[in-house]
Parts: sequence; structure tokens; C-alpha cells
Amino acid sequence: MSSFTWPGSAQHDAAPVAVLLPGTGYTVKAPLLYWSATLLCRQGWHVQAVEWDADRPEGDDVQASVEREVERAGEAAGGRIDLVVAKSFGTLGLPWAIAHGVPGVWLTPVLTEAVILGALAAASSAHLAVGGGRDALWAPATHLHSDAIVHTVDGADHSLLTDDWRGSMELHRELHQAIAEHAQRVRQRIPRWSDRR
Repeated sequence: MSSFTWPGSAQHDAAPVAVLLPGTGYTVKAPLLYWSATLLCRQGWHVQAVEWDADRPEGDDVQASVEREVERAGEAAGGRIDLVVAKSFGTLGLPWAIAHGVPGVWLTPVLTEAVILGALAAASSAHLAVGGGRDALWAPATHLHSDAIVHTVDGADHSLLTDDWRGSMELHRELHQAIAEHAQRVRQRIPRWSDRR
């Protein structure tokens, strides 16, 4: 597993740092994460994108492995993380984010995993979670009580796509506008760099 700095990322010390965590079959170059990274760069973020190896750990090691990769990505970006943006498998980083007080954007979190569901239930409004109404992995959101911003996209699947390609493109445009606004709110709450030393 490794990470790389997204092209166009801010490089100055005061830039806020976002870490991207992909799904297993949904890389950081797929639309939901690609456009998230692009808009974050335009907002002045340093974006560090994680790539999973084909032989990633299985079973009990998975949670710890994802958390290690989050921390390694933060180290590669200068030692801090101000936002996590994750898709599906990458949402195993949600418990780490809650424990460390790091805001997040959680795209199609795997809510059938108790550790992810529990973390989202404990999340504050510093977290945005979005899932599809036709996604079985999002189904537990129906009964979720959380202070996070939780949105179900009716008719959308695990890739947040509908049966209508035009509708899917519009949905993704609206979603990325919401992500941009959420990231801007998060950025406004980040202490000045001089206050963090």
C-alpha cells in the first residue's frame, strides 16, 4: 500500500491536508474520488491519495491496516490530517477519524460492518455520509441516529449511479457541490498553522 500527492495539491506548510481512501474496486481515479480530489485542490488543500495493494490484509487485520495507511498518508503529507474522504472499503477509516477528531466525507460507507455503523452513529456534523437507496450496504442507514449529515440518494446504487446516465451525472454534480461546501466549512474551523505547534 502506498500514497501519492494528488497533482495540483497545495504545497505550502499552512495548506490543510485531505486524505483520500478508495474502495477495493473503486480507485481514487474513479469519478467520486477524482472530482473530490480535484475540487479540494482548487480550494487550496493538499490531497494525499492512498492506493491499496492487490494483496491487502484480510480478516481481523483489515481495520488495523486501513488505520495504518491513514496515518502513513498523513505522515507523507507533513504529519497531519484535516479531512478524510473515503469510498466503500476506505470507510473503514471512519472509526480512526472519530477517535482522532478528524472530519470526513464518507461515500457509500459499508454500514453492514458494525464498526463503521457504530462510528457513524457517534459522528458529529463534521462528517458527511452519502449512500444509495438501492445499495444493500447502506440499508442500515434507515434506522441510524447520528449528528452527522447523512443523505440517502433514492434510486442510486453502490457507485451512486442511477439507471439514467444524465440523472447520474447531475446527481454527481450536486454531490460534489455538497462536498465542496462541506470541505469549506471544515477548512474554516481548522486552527491556524501557528496555533497547532
